[in-house]
Amino acid sequence: MIAVIDYNAGNIRSVLYALERIGVEHVLTSDHDVIRAADKVIFPGVGAAKSTMAHLNETGLSDLIRSLKQPVFGICVGMQLLCSHSEEGDVDCIGIFPERVRKFTPSPTEKVPHMGWNNVTLTDRNDWVSDEVDGDFCYYVHSYYVEPGPDTVATTHYCGHDFAAMMQRDNFYAAQFHPEKSARVGERIIRDFLAVAG
Repeated sequence: MIAVIDYNAGNIRSVLYALERIGVEHVLTSDHDVIRAADKVIFPGVGAAKSTMAHLNETGLSDLIRSLKQPVFGICVGMQLLCSHSEEGDVDCIGIFPERVRKFTPSPTEKVPHMGWNNVTLTDRNDWVSDEVDGDFCYYVHSYYVEPGPDTVATTHYCGHDFAAMMQRDNFYAAQFHPEKSARVGERIIRDFLAVAG
């Protein structure tokens, strides 16, 4: 069973539809016992870091997420909230990844938010997504980014510099883009996560 964490964030339904297309059993839940008992956990969403962290702290979900031992996949804001700190609202986050979340500075040719398709480049750190993902295009919608660091398994270039497109540390996996909206390559990435050892 795959538990998709329900924490009042936007865009969760598209993740559920993606899991339905793949044909994997899943449940949308905020129940701590259900999440703790799941084979794998997906932590998706769209929203503001400060208000979302406040909700996670109030409900105890932040502590629960830190304690999980099964594979956990953070998507978009879910990835950012797994980091140590976000400039969005100047808030401390869950802290699985030591990296920090920064705000994009627009360039003369690139606007913020970063919205649309952009390619990802796998790093030597990658050992969980298929090589066919390298160089392919995924769908982004975000104004904040994670600095590349030791946990970065893929990068994307925007506004003059690289940022972390995918991350992994221990049993925590993450993507800044929306795999559920990234067509064939996104489905491949979701399947690769579902295939990692629990």
